[in-house]
Amino acid sequence: MALAIFDLDNTLIAGDSDHAWGEFLIEKSLVDRDAFKESNDHFYQQYLQGTLDIHDYIAFAIEPMTRISDEQLAELQQEFMQHHIQPIMLPKAAELLASHRNKGDCLLIITATNSIVTTPIAKLLEVDDLIATNPEKIDGCYTGKITGVPSYQEGKVARLTEWLIEKNMDLQGSVFYSDSHNDIPLLEKVERAVAVDPDEALEEVAKNNGWEVISLRG
Repeated sequence: MALAIFDLDNTLIAGDSDHAWGEFLIEKSLVDRDAFKESNDHFYQQYLQGTLDIHDYIAFAIEPMTRISDEQLAELQQEFMQHHIQPIMLPKAAELLASHRNKGDCLLIITATNSIVTTPIAKLLEVDDLIATNPEKIDGCYTGKITGVPSYQEGKVARLTEWLIEKNMDLQGSVFYSDSHNDIPLLEKVERAVAVDPDEALEEVAKNNGWEVISLRG
C-alpha cells in the first residue's frame, strides 16, 4: 500500500478553508466584524508569505470557539460545509482521490488548518486519515493553544513522521500534492512531489527540482 498525501486548502479545494471559516464567523455575527476581518486577512497574508506564527494565529482563530457550545459548533460546521466548502469542491480533485483509492493507496490529508474546520471536509472527501493542527481542549473547553506539534511547514514533516511510526508505514512509493511553498519541507521528503496550481515560490522550486506541476482547476 503506497501513501498518497494531499494538502487541503487551494489544493483539493478551490480556496482556503481556514480564512473562509473566519469570514463565516463574521457573517454569523459571532465576532467583531471589522477587528476580526482585519486580523483574519493579516494572518492569511502572513501565511501566503511564509511568515505566519501558527501559535498566534491559532490563539486568534480559536478564541471564538471558547464561547460556543459543542452543539452550536456542530451546527456551524454543517452550515459552513454546505454554503462555503461544497461550492468550492473540485471535480478533478475528486477524480484524483478516486484514482489513488482505486489503486489501493492510503489517502492522507495533512494541513496546517485546525481540525475543527478540516475534520468535516476530510470526511466529505472520504480520505483514510487526517493530520491537522489540533487545538487544545481542557475540561471540554478550547483554550486557544495547540496540542502537540502544529502541522505547518517543518511541522508537517514531524507530524507525518509520528504518524508513519504509529501506522507502521513508510514513504516507499509515496506522493504528496500541494500548492504552497510552505510545504516544500515535506515535498522534499516524499518519493514523488507534485505541485498543484502552485504559488509563485513553489512553482519556481518545482521547476528547479523537476517536480511535476498539475492543475485541478477547471
